[in-house]
Amino acid sequence: MQNIPTWVWAVFWAVVLVLLVVDLLAHRGRHGESHKAAVIWSCVWVAAGLLFGGLVWRVFGARSGHEYLAAYFIEKSLSLDNVFVFLVIFRSLGIPSRFQHNVLFLGIFGALVFRALFIFLGAAALERWSWVAYVFGGILLYTAWRVYKEDPAEQVENKAVRWLAHRLPVTQKLHGKSFLVRLEDGRRVATPLLLALMGLELTDILFAVDSVPAAFSVTQDTFVIYSSNAFAILGLRALYLLLAGTVGQLRYLHYGLAGVLAFAGLKMVLEPWLHVPPLVSVAIIVTFITVSVWASRRVQKREDLARARLGEEERPRGPTRHTEVEA
Repeated sequence: MQNIPTWVWAVFWAVVLVLLVVDLLAHRGRHGESHKAAVIWSCVWVAAGLLFGGLVWRVFGARSGHEYLAAYFIEKSLSLDNVFVFLVIFRSLGIPSRFQHNVLFLGIFGALVFRALFIFLGAAALERWSWVAYVFGGILLYTAWRVYKEDPAEQVENKAVRWLAHRLPVTQKLHGKSFLVRLEDGRRVATPLLLALMGLELTDILFAVDSVPAAFSVTQDTFVIYSSNAFAILGLRALYLLLAGTVGQLRYLHYGLAGVLAFAGLKMVLEPWLHVPPLVSVAIIVTFITVSVWASRRVQKREDLARARLGEEERPRGPTRHTEVEA
């Protein structure tokens, strides 16, 4: 593992904390919930991630810059799976949009902590036992098969939320932005907001089992992996708002995600015999996601056009006036 100067970590955390504060202040109340705002903020987060990648390139050289870019695109593409989970959790618990930002903000903050734990433990394991790479590769290949077989857009309930709901005292009603509330009998119970937050955190821990090994497939530099993870995670709220209304139309996206996971798994297993440069990895990842999104949108447009034509045919026609022309 590369020895990272303390000042680099300090700059990284300063940038992350500033961005978190900006995100929190910019979305107080109902600000930033429009589709236009989601597009703008998604571009801001992507730009921040790529600019930090430029800093990594400048400080540590082209190889680290390429590795950061590959890890960032892996994590960014796999974060699309999180959007499906957010949607299922909020819909199943009936969380209105005005309360979702607080849950997402705290969920993202928690994810930054848990990802750090996974990454540094994973790096230590790989450094001590080389065979762990094959375990990570096997996990990725199994996950790729599961994602290929199961369309997340068809899920109507989150397993983590269901598990928590059966084990925690929970009220069915929302109480503003409160996560805990005291009932008339004196008992303190969780609100659906706390259930949603805990569901997001548990699900992200499960996702980290997949996404962290995927990042290790392109580099074992803990700073590169964690910083790319962090900037991919920071944009999740804006990405959710951007895709929440259309995510159900991306019917082939899970095939693209499965392709990314399978590629990362094979790369990790075959690394001793076949080295794939980071920029080639970026091209493969972008191709998988782009093709799956393009195919989904193409089919959706065809179906929308067919429904529009069918609607025109079934629309009752008004009376037709015939004009007779006498010779």
